[in-house]
Amino acid sequence: MNKLLMEENDRLQKQVSHLVYENGYMKQQLQTASVTTTDNNSCESVVVSGQHQQQQNPTPRHPQRDANNPAGLLTIAEETLAEFLSKATGTAVDWVQMIGMKPGPDSIGIVAVSRNCSGVAARACGLVSLEPTKVAEILKDRPSWYRDCRCIDVLSIIPTANGGTIELIYMQTYAPTTLAAARDFWTLRYTTSLEDGSLVICERSLTSSTGGPTGPPTTSFVRAEMLPSGFLIRPCDGGGSIIHIVDHVDLDVRMVWSVPEVLRPLYESSKILAQKMTIAALRHIRQIAQETNGEIQYGGGRQPAVLRTFSQRLCRGFNDAVNGFVDDGWSLMGSDGVEDVTIMINSSPGKFFGSQYNTSMVPSFGGGVLCAKASMLLQSVPPALLVRFLREHRSEWADYGIDTYSAACLKPNPYTVPCARPSGFPSSQVILPLAHTVEHEEFLEVVRLEGQAFTPEDVALARDMYLLQLCSGIDENAVGACAQLVFAPIDESFADNAPLLPSGFRVIPLDSKPVMDGPGAARTLDLASTLEVGPGSNRSTGDGEPNSYNLRSVLTIAFQFTFENHLRDDVASMARQYVRSVVGSVQRVAMAIAPSRISPGLGPKSLPGSPEALTLARWICRSYRIHTGGELLRADSQSGDTLLKQLWNHSDAIMCCSLKTNASPVFTFANQAGLDMLETTLVALQDIMLDKILDEAGRKSLCAEFSKIMQQGFAHLPAGICVSSMGRPVSYEQAIVWKVVDDDNDDAANHCLGLM
Repeated sequence: MNKLLMEENDRLQKQVSHLVYENGYMKQQLQTASVTTTDNNSCESVVVSGQHQQQQNPTPRHPQRDANNPAGLLTIAEETLAEFLSKATGTAVDWVQMIGMKPGPDSIGIVAVSRNCSGVAARACGLVSLEPTKVAEILKDRPSWYRDCRCIDVLSIIPTANGGTIELIYMQTYAPTTLAAARDFWTLRYTTSLEDGSLVICERSLTSSTGGPTGPPTTSFVRAEMLPSGFLIRPCDGGGSIIHIVDHVDLDVRMVWSVPEVLRPLYESSKILAQKMTIAALRHIRQIAQETNGEIQYGGGRQPAVLRTFSQRLCRGFNDAVNGFVDDGWSLMGSDGVEDVTIMINSSPGKFFGSQYNTSMVPSFGGGVLCAKASMLLQSVPPALLVRFLREHRSEWADYGIDTYSAACLKPNPYTVPCARPSGFPSSQVILPLAHTVEHEEFLEVVRLEGQAFTPEDVALARDMYLLQLCSGIDENAVGACAQLVFAPIDESFADNAPLLPSGFRVIPLDSKPVMDGPGAARTLDLASTLEVGPGSNRSTGDGEPNSYNLRSVLTIAFQFTFENHLRDDVASMARQYVRSVVGSVQRVAMAIAPSRISPGLGPKSLPGSPEALTLARWICRSYRIHTGGELLRADSQSGDTLLKQLWNHSDAIMCCSLKTNASPVFTFANQAGLDMLETTLVALQDIMLDKILDEAGRKSLCAEFSKIMQQGFAHLPAGICVSSMGRPVSYEQAIVWKVVDDDNDDAANHCLGLM
């Protein structure tokens, strides 16, 4: 690929030089012709009379370019082609290479973004093993790869004399958040072939300055402008294609009313444009190429096209919920006096017969879909880390009763409306992978929620449920990438046409401001650094990142529920309360993740340094020495800070479990090796029960030795297998269990169980 690109670069540089020479020569000829046909006085009179005529008869700049004049449209098309090629292969835009792109032979291609140009632009070049005509067909189907595309209508197709086509296109796009208006485009698209056999698809907006017909009127959208953009597809010897992609848009941020000041970066960032459009197009083509060649095999008997459709339906359903367009049947419901959560309802049955809905989801005796949504600004929270945490630790924010109600919409007899509770019913999740894209930037999965009942009245709700889930953007190195977690309840049959009612989270980075003073704060999912570090603790700095960034991002949350007409107000109240509860949980997690809350220079593996943690570390080591006669740590590590650090960094997994009568032991502490083994964090650790991670043999072994532990103080368990919080098996060679007692050494009040 490198050799091909070098050859392509040499060829294009020569072509650019030749075109620059020809352009200069033509300008010189035109100037010479102007000088020889008029003198200075006549030139001045022509200019003056021209201005006077223009004032008297204000006409469009290009009067010949209208819908009834194909020649005028062809002129626009040819100009668009020339401008596009100058961007794709030349220096018409000041391009800089985009940082954070994966290097090496598996790289998706070469990506660059604009600097100091009108609007925002991105350019990419890559190699795929598909023929140019197939590539062109895929790229023209914009909704299949551009997730923000709501609809695209080709209103007119005009063939050209050179065998190409001119299309007049109206496209609507979704707003990424509830805080901004959606955009639409009115464009001319020109498809043609070059002399060297390359295919070109170029496109630009039709405006008063370009001429051409006027586009459809817009009400719910802000008209944006697409500057000359498109695709240059060059065939390679021996098969395959080299693709050059240029996206250049002006999203019209000058309309102050349409974009809050804080959200301007959403529309002024070339990196966000590159991730959403340019790189997305290249990845989609590469994905289809590998599927076509049989390089990707999916389990479960599903065809790749079916799995892609599921992903598209989840995204589209979530976008519909976030935007709530009136022409889709959405209407605003009155608030309860506080404007933090927006409630919208859709009672139009005809609107639910589309790709993401199904007639079975709307009650036959009257009802609809209700959406509760909210957006908020996050400070210093990496989007990838937040979404990864929300995915892996659902119990931190979700309510099992609400999940049950959502799943009940798939049944003929829904449950009654539950009351949202911060804790809900305990449940654990098992993630079953379905498919992922080539670079693992997006993956589709089924989540099994395992319910547990502790009281007779909970038995009806304690059952396994299933979610179809799409997660994307959790690569921290992807600059400008949006992180998203979208899910919808499904039943056990999981048919290809299963009805989907998506809910979820979207976190979009706004900008990053370098912090020039002070070392960088490393980011970690270990929430102990904030939740368990006292305000007065001092830390020594570790090897942090060379630069620190003040990250800002916008989080959008949307949850959808079906309702029956007579229960509409109850469902609305439940949804509003639940979204507020979720917002509170997410804020708590976000505050813990935010590096600004951590003392400067904190190392990537932070220690829980509160007095309570120091005391617990002392109890763990002292109890181990009393009961086993051996030293857990080195003899010279008896001071509090040193002892805690030794315990935290111990190579063996050391954990503590609660000891309560008539209750399953729950983990209360683990060192870093323990957290790694369980694939969790100190916060989520407290939702994990000991008997859930041990296999059958391990549970029997622990029960058999329990009385010995209580009497003798410790016991050895044989080798076995446990299961992490993500459902993955972990083997261990040996385990030691001992009683952890406090400083009073009162066996009647055992503090917890220690495990290593």
